[in-house]
Amino acid sequence: MHPNTAYPSKALSMFQVLACGAAIVTLSMGIRHGFGLWLQPITQAQGWTRGTFAFAIAIQNLAWGVFGIFAGMAADRFGALRVVVVGALLYALGLVGMALSPTALLFTMTAGVLIGAAQAGTTYAVIYGVIGRNIPADKRSWAMGVAAAAGSFGQFLMVPTEGFLISSLGWQTALLVLAAAVLLIMPLALGLRERHFEGAPSARREQSVGQALHEAFKYPSFQLLMAGYFVCGFQVVFIGVHLPSYLRDKGLSPQVASYALALIGLFNVFGTYAAGALGQRIAKKKILATIYLSRAAVIAVFLAAPVSPASVYIFASLMGLLWLSTIPPTNAMVAQIFGIQHLSMLGGFIFFSHQMGSFLGVWLGGYLYDRTGSYDVVWYISIGLGVFAALVNLPVREAPISRAGHGKLLQGA
Repeated sequence: MHPNTAYPSKALSMFQVLACGAAIVTLSMGIRHGFGLWLQPITQAQGWTRGTFAFAIAIQNLAWGVFGIFAGMAADRFGALRVVVVGALLYALGLVGMALSPTALLFTMTAGVLIGAAQAGTTYAVIYGVIGRNIPADKRSWAMGVAAAAGSFGQFLMVPTEGFLISSLGWQTALLVLAAAVLLIMPLALGLRERHFEGAPSARREQSVGQALHEAFKYPSFQLLMAGYFVCGFQVVFIGVHLPSYLRDKGLSPQVASYALALIGLFNVFGTYAAGALGQRIAKKKILATIYLSRAAVIAVFLAAPVSPASVYIFASLMGLLWLSTIPPTNAMVAQIFGIQHLSMLGGFIFFSHQMGSFLGVWLGGYLYDRTGSYDVVWYISIGLGVFAALVNLPVREAPISRAGHGKLLQGA
């Protein structure tokens, strides 16, 4: 059996992988989704501009993408346990630094670089590598949907919790409480300890890292997936960070923003699960094209309608269905095309493109707001990019790649 088709003979149980992986993603993604709630409290207390805060979060997303590549390489070779534990420690240190940083530079280093590196080790690329190695291909897309849905549930659970902590304890103490909470990831990581990684990497590796990267980057479908994922990052991080301030500018209360972000998380539970489940039945590229085009339409209608709590909640619910639902089909396609041997690393490169988009979306939102006093231009860019992403996903070839050196078509998924 070719190593790209196999998953370990001593595979972890599906329940164990999904329960521990989902809980880790719930904490890691849930906390990060609420960072927009800190924009106004921190900038007002420190006397910083929105652009200063946005730049730190932009660096966070960029660092997440850069470190994600190396976290993926390490997880593919040595297993997820060590990577996740280190990520949890960095997350706690970053949150403490975010609370106590007296200068914009130190804030950027902690909220930006440290937390970005932490997220690289505690979110999808690493967790999806465990799923790919331990869950058979006929259930892989569904399982990735379950893990992504957990991240969405974390948003639904954690964003209101973070809003409550800020209002009751103050923004600094709230961050310190979250720093303690994120350490719960460390015992959860023990559930992802893969026995075949104890002592030495498992099974012979028929592709080196360099060969895998050369193959992927010269393959047009990989490039198209990266382009689409860039758009995903631009849209969701711009909305996640700047929506609370956009709504405050429109005269709505902070509670409306908290409820909106929570609704995005709640409805994305259903959206990501549905995308993962549908990925086992219909072409994943069609799912992605539909998601991106629908995002463009939802944003356009939201901007055209009068702003009210009701319109915000409808927008949040619809965006929630589309929010992280790109993740299961995108990562399942990477496994399907290239196999699972270097899945975390290749997923890390795809995600780096996502984070480049995230960097641009969150930074451009703050920069153009400071220059123009409005978020309108960035909203319009988001609509155009949604149409672009829908179009570039349609030509993607989902079939397993043909490798000349092996003399036959590899059945990667």
